[in-house]
Amino acid sequence: MEKQSESSSCTVLLDSSQDQDSRTKSRSGKHKLSVCSKICYAVGGAPYQITGTALGFFLQIFLLDVVQMGPSRASIILFSGRVWDAITDPLVGFFVSKTSWTRLGRLMPWIIFSTPLAVISYLLIWFVPGFSSGQVIWYLVFYCLFQTLVTCFHVPYSALTMFISKEQSDRDSATGYRMTVEVLGTVLATAIQGQIVGGANTSCVSDPLQSPFPNSSISVEDNTMYDDQSLKGTRDAYMIAAGVICGIYVLCAIILSLGVREKRDSNELLSDEPVSFFCGLKLVMSHGPYVKLITAFLFTSMAFMMVEGNFALFLKHALKFHDDFQNILLVVMLSATLAVPFWQWFLTRFGKKTAVYFGISSAIPFLLLAVLMNSNLILAYVVAVGAGLSVASAFLLPWSMLPDVIDDFLLKNPDSKGHEPIFFSFYVFFTKFASGISLGISTLSLDFAGYKTGLCPQPEQVTVTLKLLVCAVPFFLILVGLFLFKLYPIDEEKRRENKKALRETDRDSSSDSLELASNV
Repeated sequence: MEKQSESSSCTVLLDSSQDQDSRTKSRSGKHKLSVCSKICYAVGGAPYQITGTALGFFLQIFLLDVVQMGPSRASIILFSGRVWDAITDPLVGFFVSKTSWTRLGRLMPWIIFSTPLAVISYLLIWFVPGFSSGQVIWYLVFYCLFQTLVTCFHVPYSALTMFISKEQSDRDSATGYRMTVEVLGTVLATAIQGQIVGGANTSCVSDPLQSPFPNSSISVEDNTMYDDQSLKGTRDAYMIAAGVICGIYVLCAIILSLGVREKRDSNELLSDEPVSFFCGLKLVMSHGPYVKLITAFLFTSMAFMMVEGNFALFLKHALKFHDDFQNILLVVMLSATLAVPFWQWFLTRFGKKTAVYFGISSAIPFLLLAVLMNSNLILAYVVAVGAGLSVASAFLLPWSMLPDVIDDFLLKNPDSKGHEPIFFSFYVFFTKFASGISLGISTLSLDFAGYKTGLCPQPEQVTVTLKLLVCAVPFFLILVGLFLFKLYPIDEEKRRENKKALRETDRDSSSDSLELASNV
């Protein structure tokens, strides 16, 4: 989900920043982009979404219950990987911008040559080595390596939007195809990973001799450990799921590289003088509406990231849905996908700030219901549907509001041009950084609560901690975020005033994203 939002923002940025030039050129353009080329381009967005969703939902539970790594060590991997992912985006973007034109193009070599290495590193993330002393180094290295390589794929792919055609209508249409594929990619990832892994149920066996609490009074009935044979089957299932996802990754890369031709003459769209990054950053971060918006979304994003990272563990250990947690996760993603058009209609009809209040706050009753229900499977699916509705709004709305901030910035700073990348990239950076913090803190909290790897029924303190991480903490973060939204000054009236002023001064706004997202 996080990655879907990031990728859609990149295309909005690239399209909007060159809108005026492409309008002029499109009048004389004769070669329209074919539907086949648009589909091939859109397919290239799937690898980033599929791998990101699988890692987001299943990596934590894999490290804790399958690798049987201690929570404190798992937190190091999860936090460091997310932070490194945040850092690599501007680094790769810098190196891509310095790349010279080759026979394959300027961006396509990054996509082609990063794919085999990314696939190998992704497979090794889900492999359990035969040693235990160096497992933290193993997973940290390959997790960070994969984040780097998939960024080497996705950043050039996002920039490819403006190199596939000089026609603005073609690029908008291709972006619509891409967003559709990316939304479906999140559902596909949850289905593949969840159904394959869920099919290999890890059974429990009573073994009082292996008690993690040798001096405690835990009964034999409660002291159940994972059966070694079924644990091996679960590990094999994770590798099979990773293999299927890697096959899709390679197939998408092949379709993209063979079906899309990077047009060198589109480079003329990049004729503006480069902007000083640090001067632009200082100017952008001094813009009040932007600071208030990203701060508010920082809290709400952290809330939903914490739910995403712990929801599988919560379903498995707190609600005891060992055989159904993967199906519940799939329902959440399906609900979120189907809710996107609804929230587009809602924010168009009632305004963006109203959509924020209703969309994000709607998660609260479902979170409360999730922790109060007593292992009721039917009610769990109801909660999953409601949670998906809120998830769609939480990760869609920031990208429809950031362009309004840029419009306001352009009116207040008419002589400042080319700062759009900073607006988007720093929101992505802070969101990923917050994701790393939420996962690191939540995994450490499980360690303090006494989470025992390999133990089927976890101690009661772990159940309480999971309920806090899935309900109480997100509830507090959502309230803080909604309070900060009250301070956000750009309402619908102000937004219309800015649009009108920009039209009067013949300045193009930074894309409203409603037209873009309506293609979904």
